[in-house]
Amino acid sequence: MHVCLILFPGFPMLALSLVREVLRLANAAAGRNLFSLCIRTVSGAAVPDRDGTPVPGELPDWHGAQGFDLVLLCAGEAPLAALPMGLRAFLMRAEAAGTTLGGLDTGGTILARLGFLDGREAVLPDSARDDLPDIIQGIALSRAPFALDRQRLTTAGGLAAVDALLAWIARVQDPALAAASAEALAQGRIREAGRCQRMAITTDPLLERMQSIMAARIETPIAVERVASELGLSPKQLRLRCRKGLNRTPAQVYLDLRLARAEHLVTGTALSVSEIAKAAGFASPSAFTRSYHARFGAPPRRPRTTGQRHPAGEPAATRH
Repeated sequence: MHVCLILFPGFPMLALSLVREVLRLANAAAGRNLFSLCIRTVSGAAVPDRDGTPVPGELPDWHGAQGFDLVLLCAGEAPLAALPMGLRAFLMRAEAAGTTLGGLDTGGTILARLGFLDGREAVLPDSARDDLPDIIQGIALSRAPFALDRQRLTTAGGLAAVDALLAWIARVQDPALAAASAEALAQGRIREAGRCQRMAITTDPLLERMQSIMAARIETPIAVERVASELGLSPKQLRLRCRKGLNRTPAQVYLDLRLARAEHLVTGTALSVSEIAKAAGFASPSAFTRSYHARFGAPPRRPRTTGQRHPAGEPAATRH
C-alpha cells in the first residue's frame, strides 16, 4: 500500500519521523514491504521544517494521484499561506480513486479550506476557527487525538499521528498487524480516537484545560504567561490555583508533560536523541539530556530491540 506525505513550509519534523517509523515497524511486523512512503512538497522544491531544515520532495509535479492509498498533508503554523492550484485537483483525483485523505496537525485546516471535510468528523487546530469561520460550521469538530471518518483522517499534533496511522492500518489491512506495530512502538495497544494523553489528575476543570493547552503545545512550548492569558487569569492567579490543585507550579506541570512525552519516545521508538529533544520542546539535545537525567536518573537511551532492523542509511519505509 502506498502512502504520500505532502510537506508544507514550517511542517513539524516530528510528524515526518513518526510516519516513517510507524510504516517501517508495520513492514517489519508484516515480514515484507507492505507499505511504501513517497514524500512530496507543496512547491516541488525543498521546503523548510519549523526550524528551517530543508527537506526535498521526491516528485516535482502533481501526477500519479491515483496510485496512493493514503495522502497526508503536513503543514506548519500558516497552512493557508501557499496553496498551489494543482493541489485541489490532485486531491480530487485521489479521492475519486478511493484514496483516504488526511491532515496531520494543521494539514487538516488545508483539507477543510479545500472543501474535503464537509459533513465529516474532523480534528482541527484551534486556529481553524479564526481562519475558516464559515467553513467549519459544516464540519463535526472533535476534541479527540484523531478522527477517521469515511476516508478522512485528521489528527492533533505530536504523537496523535502514531495513533491515527495505526487506526488506518487496522482498517485497511489487519487489526492484528496494527496491534503488532503498536507493540513494537511499546504502546502495548492501539488507543481509541477518544482517548487523550494521560495528565495529572485534578477535579479543577480549569487545571484540566491548562494541561490540555500545554499538551497541545509540547513541541513548541509557549510561555506560562500566555497559558494564563488563554485561561483568563494572571500568571500569579494561575500559579496559586495550580499550587492548590496539583501542588506544582505551572512550569513544573508543563515540564512533567514534556518529559512524559520524551520518555514515551525514548522507550517506544527508534528516534534519535536530537529528534526526541525537538519533539519534547527542548532548545538543544544537551538541555534535554540534562533534564531527562535529572528526572529519570539515567540519560536517554534507545531500548535494545530484536527482530528485523534496517541498515544505516536505508529508508525507514520502501519508497514509491
